[in-house]
Amino acid sequence: QVQLAESGGGLVQAGASLRLSCAASGGTFSSYRMGWFRQAPGKEREFVASIRWSGGFTHHADSVKGRFTISRDIDKNTVYLQMNSLKPEDTADYFCAAGRASAYYSSPGAYDYWGQGTQVTVSS
Repeated sequence: QVQLAESGGGLVQAGASLRLSCAASGGTFSSYRMGWFRQAPGKEREFVASIRWSGGFTHHADSVKGRFTISRDIDKNTVYLQMNSLKPEDTADYFCAAGRASAYYSSPGAYDYWGQGTQVTVSS
């Protein structure tokens, strides 16, 4: 059974950086797409970034382009989200997700497996 475990969240000041990690286990991920989503209180879950496990093709939401970067380490079965120049509006719970590679990379419905989430709080 596929399991995803996020780590790396925390409380930081605006302008700081954080790196989130998502350790994946229980499956063969070569045909998967991995995604990061976030959800702020009272808001819907929002796409942040995705990466195809095979080939490493990435997509980033416009709101994070130039500040966030998704990557993966095949040997460690881990996906990362490097977040730089953090803003208060980036405050949210961040979730890692995995699903069969799909054109609908920005839709939560395209992902079959989810982690428990890690909280990121950015103070002004």
